[in-house]
Amino acid sequence: MASVSKQGPHQRHLLRELLRDYNPMERPVANDSHPLIVRFSFILMQVMDVDEKNQILTTNAWLQMNWYDHYLQWNQSEYPGVKNLRFSSDQVWTPDILMYNSAHDKFDASFKTNVLVNSSGFCEFLPPGIFISTCNVDVRWFPFDIQRCEMKFGSWTFDGWHVDMQMKAADISGYMPNGEWDLLGVPGTRNENFYDCCAAPYPDVTFVVTLRRRTLYYALNLLIPCVLLSSMTLLMIGLNGKRGITVLLSLTVFMLMVAEIMPATSDSVPLIGQYFVSTMVIVGMSVVATVIVLKFNHHDPNSGGMPKWVELVLLQWVPWFLRMKRPGETAELPPPIPAHGSSQNKGLSSPTTTGTTATTPNPAPTILPQTLGFLQARLAQLSHQGHVPAGHPAAHQATPPPGAVQRDVSPGPQAPQPNGHLPYMGFQTFPVPAEPEPELGNRTVSRGRAAAGGGEAGGGRGGGGGGGASIGDTPPILHHHHSVPPGFEGSSQPAPMSPPFESSSSAAADTVIEVGGCEGGVAGAHGHVCAAQADCVDGQLQALLEEVRFIVEHVREQDRRLSVAEQWQFASAVIDRLCFIGFSVFNIICTIAILMAAPNFGEAASKDFL
Repeated sequence: MASVSKQGPHQRHLLRELLRDYNPMERPVANDSHPLIVRFSFILMQVMDVDEKNQILTTNAWLQMNWYDHYLQWNQSEYPGVKNLRFSSDQVWTPDILMYNSAHDKFDASFKTNVLVNSSGFCEFLPPGIFISTCNVDVRWFPFDIQRCEMKFGSWTFDGWHVDMQMKAADISGYMPNGEWDLLGVPGTRNENFYDCCAAPYPDVTFVVTLRRRTLYYALNLLIPCVLLSSMTLLMIGLNGKRGITVLLSLTVFMLMVAEIMPATSDSVPLIGQYFVSTMVIVGMSVVATVIVLKFNHHDPNSGGMPKWVELVLLQWVPWFLRMKRPGETAELPPPIPAHGSSQNKGLSSPTTTGTTATTPNPAPTILPQTLGFLQARLAQLSHQGHVPAGHPAAHQATPPPGAVQRDVSPGPQAPQPNGHLPYMGFQTFPVPAEPEPELGNRTVSRGRAAAGGGEAGGGRGGGGGGGASIGDTPPILHHHHSVPPGFEGSSQPAPMSPPFESSSSAAADTVIEVGGCEGGVAGAHGHVCAAQADCVDGQLQALLEEVRFIVEHVREQDRRLSVAEQWQFASAVIDRLCFIGFSVFNIICTIAILMAAPNFGEAASKDFL
């Protein structure tokens, strides 16, 4: 005879006996004055999302509740083979424990599973669910932040005198890692709250889900581009200001990306937002510095000189502090040319040795003062010779005045001229041996074009009879290359006066004037010729002297403008260097002070980057 199992009838009979007089609304205790102890635990399976903008934490978790039901006990020997029973949540009493800070649209997102009961009346209830809870997200140290989100559970209707909640440690053994957050722990605490309406305490169990943000994603997409942009800002100083504005717009785009994920709160400013703001300040200041540098670099010399305080600060103090030297400041100066003591030389001093000497680093030597002094002295000598009577010893020799410098104009290499593109102007005295025939004592005045009648009367070119081309003592020879100086083309200023003895080929042809006195033997016959020659030479030299004075003034003005322009350009270089150093130091300090101010910066760098 085959044996059959008797478990089915015993379990059916036990269920019918246990539920016969059972009321699910009745608190299952033997004494109503005693509280029902419910042990509560939290099993975290996964952190699904942390919404910083809406400040919501979404987790996948199980709730574990244990208690003893006095009405669900049986003797296992009377019901052989029945060790435990399963009841639905609406058949037996279950604690009304809910999450206080739930943000779910149905508030209770748990799934009501069966209650597992054993023969001693021990009940175990494990409802799983997707829990959406509020979380006070602190974005002050973003992206090196640690978030602590609380999940508060408690009985909704029972106080502590009826249902006493006891906490069990959270279980994270089955936790699934998250790509954005690292789980540091889920500590829990049991709290008792007292309200004004009731004297009984209301206990609750609060679990704190502690998360640390993984910063690798934000470092590659936000931090490193921002650091590169802030470094590029230093290169924008002194360049076109539009490039600095482009960097500013790029930082604005990154700020918008951060603002999209950050909560609209005024409690704290994100760390990366502070860094972006400081970088934007650097970019804005660099744009202003660029405008100032360009303004100084392209300053118009005609608009005025540099103020004294600006010259003192930007040309002396700040360059000394930055160890900057002007171009050519350390170069050795050439030996100075001895100046003459005449008053004309002092009046027509070199443009590079006047008012711009204090600001010009390396003034080039000039020959214009000595040339003009010699010209004036020679003019005075010729004027004196024109009135020397016949037979006077001074008529037979023309000695150069004291202090006159004999300069050689040779085609060899010359020193660089300080007057820019203007031609060299010089005078030279050549010694010529005396004529063997003393009776031919008249002088000839040769020039490219006969501009005065007195010149033809004085012997002309190779005249007959006694008008031969006899050359006496040391006549001065003037080589003058006349050309229009650069900068006078189309100018409203009057052009330099050309000498009246220019050649027939062009106004820039060479002119050679040979002047001498009259010999004693024929002084009576040619006295008026000598006087006419002296007057003609005097007028020609006076015109040439005025022309040279005009050229000297023009060269002096050019040197003054060049010196003023160099001052402003050096000031712009000083500002550029000062802003570069200042912004570099400010950028480094902001990067270190802001980014490393996060409490877990070292931990994040060691775990995420190494």
